[in-house]
Amino acid sequence: MPQIFKRTTNAISRLTIFGGVFIVGAVAWAWATAVWSPYVTAERIPLDQPVPFSHEHHVGGLGIDCRYCHPEVERSSFAGIPSTSTCMNCHKQVWPTSDMLEPVRASLRENRPLRWNRVNGLPDFVYFDHSIHIAKGVGCVTCHGRVDEMPLTRRVVSLYMQWCLQCHRDPERYLRPRDRVFDMAWQPSGDRRELGRRLAREYGLRTTRELTDCSTCHR
Repeated sequence: MPQIFKRTTNAISRLTIFGGVFIVGAVAWAWATAVWSPYVTAERIPLDQPVPFSHEHHVGGLGIDCRYCHPEVERSSFAGIPSTSTCMNCHKQVWPTSDMLEPVRASLRENRPLRWNRVNGLPDFVYFDHSIHIAKGVGCVTCHGRVDEMPLTRRVVSLYMQWCLQCHRDPERYLRPRDRVFDMAWQPSGDRRELGRRLAREYGLRTTRELTDCSTCHR
């Protein structure tokens, strides 16, 4: 029986198979890179805001406590945005005629809230409660980064489920005393994991199985 295919066909077949595997791998790598890129996660990208508010100035420079502008963060599931009247408590005396702060003054005059663009947000199918995290000793910096060093507020983590689970699987790495939750520069003086284990017992943390159960964050 005459040979139908030339011997070079074997080489072409091997090249096609291995090339296909390479192409699939390259596409998977490109997709993963894109999904975790700042273009998708919006990490490290400051958003345009009605007023260029600087945490670096207010928190890092002036030492204003987080709870002055976010007073409900210890009691509510949402951190909340400060009302215009909160801003004007200071800015009636500080820079009262600044052109940059005219949107704030207009907001107060017209009894109309400023429309801030949300920096850290989760999908509607995710349940997140600020108050429980603070009560269990999770510092602001864990999720929000060093906002006291940000001239313009930006997201510092992806907020993907995988990122959240690394804490829920091993919370002892991230716990701190409750009186240090709002201290951006706090560092443990001793063994962090030992401190975390002690705080986990003291604060009554749930088991890893409960913390990673789907119903904990998806209700």
